[in-house]
Amino acid sequence: MLNEISEKKKEVLVQGIDAVAGSFIFALGVNVLITPLGLYNGGFMGIAQLLRTFVVQVMHVPVPGGLDLSGLIYFIMNIPLFYLGYRVLGRQFAVKTLITVAIQSIFLMIIPIPATPVIDDYLTSCIIGGIVAGTGTGLVLRGRSSGGGQDIIGLCCTKKYPGFSVGRINILMNIFVYMICLFMFNIEIVIYSLIYTTILSIAIDRVHIQNINMSVMIFTKKTGISKAVMEQLGRGVTNWDGEGAYTNKTSYILFVMISKYEVGQIKRIVHSIDPDAFMIFTEGCAVDGNFEKRL
Repeated sequence: MLNEISEKKKEVLVQGIDAVAGSFIFALGVNVLITPLGLYNGGFMGIAQLLRTFVVQVMHVPVPGGLDLSGLIYFIMNIPLFYLGYRVLGRQFAVKTLITVAIQSIFLMIIPIPATPVIDDYLTSCIIGGIVAGTGTGLVLRGRSSGGGQDIIGLCCTKKYPGFSVGRINILMNIFVYMICLFMFNIEIVIYSLIYTTILSIAIDRVHIQNINMSVMIFTKKTGISKAVMEQLGRGVTNWDGEGAYTNKTSYILFVMISKYEVGQIKRIVHSIDPDAFMIFTEGCAVDGNFEKRL
């Protein structure tokens, strides 16, 4: 019992670190690599940046040098989405998202924007910025939280329709923002912004490992693993009786579908019962049927 409590506390701590670190990395990528070039994010962050441009450049509202209003605007825009996350994904998710978006907004406001671009080449900056910002967003999602905006909508859609992914939802929602950018700016800004956000979306889906399905085959000569997996992991298990071709001894074959996030957990469960168990992990399996998507 104490070990289970300790594991849960450790998991909560790791999730918190992922959320805070991811928020910082995302804000760093946006403020240092993307904003100095005049490029725009997609989704709600892109809308916040467009509103910031309108407030500062059209309405001429004075803003201290190095301070970016888009963080504050982004937080205000997320307020109605917290309720959506609460209804679909639960109270714990909504609270964690509220805290994460607040932290992310603060980072976006306080991380200084360089007066001149750190990387002058647009394409290089888009690639590196997309990887950095996407890694940050993916870490936030891995911590079972959300950076708000389209991430909340994407997670809600993924919960209802398991075939969806947050990265794909990001790409779909970005169309609206870049259509506005097309009318406000030149085509070059739109093209490079699209390159950046596409790379960001790919990076999100690679880091957000809860979104990646895994099939696991376990070969063991000991009993009790199926029960432990069902009780501790809450996943269904299919059993077969087998026989080793070399030893001619009876073995048990177990098949489980999990997310990539649960790989470490199932390894601990299996090795605690049979240190000599043989496991095969297959990544990226398509699933159709009764499989719970745990985001």
